[in-house]
Amino acid sequence: MSEKFTGSFTQQDPIPEAGIEAALAVLRHGRLHRYNTAEGEISETALLEQEFAAYVGAKYCLAVASGGYAMGTALRALGVKPGDKVLSNAFTLAPVPGAIASVGAEPVFVGVTESLTIDLEDLQAKIGQADVLLLSHMRGHICDMDRLMAICDRAGVKVIEDCAHTMGAAWKEVPSGRFGAVGCYSCQTYKHVNSGEGGFLVTDDSDIAARAVMMSGSYMLYERHLAAPPREAFETIRYETPNISGRMDNLRAAILRPQVADLDAQCRRWNERYYTLEKGLRDTPGLQVIDRPAQETIVGSSIQFLLRNWPADAVRDVVARCAARGVELKWFGAPEPVAFTSRYDSWRYAKPAAMPATDRILAGVVDMRVPLTFSLEDCALISEIIRAEVGLVYQKAA
Repeated sequence: MSEKFTGSFTQQDPIPEAGIEAALAVLRHGRLHRYNTAEGEISETALLEQEFAAYVGAKYCLAVASGGYAMGTALRALGVKPGDKVLSNAFTLAPVPGAIASVGAEPVFVGVTESLTIDLEDLQAKIGQADVLLLSHMRGHICDMDRLMAICDRAGVKVIEDCAHTMGAAWKEVPSGRFGAVGCYSCQTYKHVNSGEGGFLVTDDSDIAARAVMMSGSYMLYERHLAAPPREAFETIRYETPNISGRMDNLRAAILRPQVADLDAQCRRWNERYYTLEKGLRDTPGLQVIDRPAQETIVGSSIQFLLRNWPADAVRDVVARCAARGVELKWFGAPEPVAFTSRYDSWRYAKPAAMPATDRILAGVVDMRVPLTFSLEDCALISEIIRAEVGLVYQKAA
């Protein structure tokens, strides 16, 4: 009988005790709404925004209800209107094109490379079709950001970074989210800080920040923010900007503050697990590990590999055989969406054009979560199981 892995791929670390105590304090006083404060009190949400802005080196930060809301708000703050086109990755998850569709705009999908980053040659070819790029650092993979920004700057295209999978990551030591006009982050359970749901929007642009604060539902209480622009930035905007409420509350902020403070240590723990898995998978016949460039500081909260040019039935066989041994893999080449896994041609509301080169890559993309509840021994066992099952199917197909 082959050895099985018996751990959970969805079990997260517990909330830090400091976060639990802070949450209990909020529950005891009952002031959960971010603007419901006692005299002289600064809300947990305002403090969190200040701390996250400092963490990534941004002038302004807004805490919101979700990463998807952050992206939609960023698009609106940049002036994207119904009928506009917005460039974005073909390889991403549904909330990214969903944010574009939420403002009535149309996604223009850009291809993916075998490094699982946006295809900069395809971006260059399509750059004239839109004024905004919503760039997804999908599954934590960061492209050559210097080259991407040069392409976009020459064309006058504004960049919004979706950093749902790259909070704590960097390119040439510049934090993810700090290259474009806006960086958007997620605090959903499976991301790098966990409040169930939640998100951040960061920017150095006072106009964008002021619009985002008004949209989030500040009413005329924007001066209670610690990481928002000064009062004068709101003088005209407050009359012109619709309230599209999506505030973060003090309970979630209380849970998140200790996690942000400890994020660097958590990122190191993820990377220990990631590199243990990568080492175990490297040089497996038929399996291609994704090599990470030296300029990239990763956060290995998931791992991907390619089964290049494999028949679909053989990939399904690998996924099924690993599942039978307790290892949960996701395949991005499946013709139908499954759970959180879907692909650009699943989003029919976006009217995607066919992308054969991208299809060939997605057909081989296999993905796996790396929870911090895994030990290094767990990771070694998991890589051994994947290596064995890939080898058996590859040998059978050869």
